[in-house]
Amino acid sequence: MNPAKLKHRIEIWGRVKTENELKQTVYKDQKLYNIWAEIIPQTGKLQKQQAETMLSNVSHKIQVRYKAGKDITEEMHIKFQGKRFDIKYILNPYFKNERFEIFCEEVID
Repeated sequence: MNPAKLKHRIEIWGRVKTENELKQTVYKDQKLYNIWAEIIPQTGKLQKQQAETMLSNVSHKIQVRYKAGKDITEEMHIKFQGKRFDIKYILNPYFKNERFEIFCEEVID
């Protein structure tokens, strides 16, 4: 993997177990760490919804170094420049342990 292609600094977010003031266990989103990545747009489509609204589905492939991404799971999500990407699946191409390809869908608010 060419490190020069990793030019985007992404944030890895996950659900963290905490306790609220009533001593109940709750889960909240929290930034876990930052890593360098390459973000590659894959596909996009528009869907018509009720009341003349449009819904956009855009998928991306995010490549990260193997060591930096080995703790990432499908339950986490990624943030980059204020945009959220939900992880759909993670691949280790050819089982070479060089990089991970994380396939995501951009969440449009």
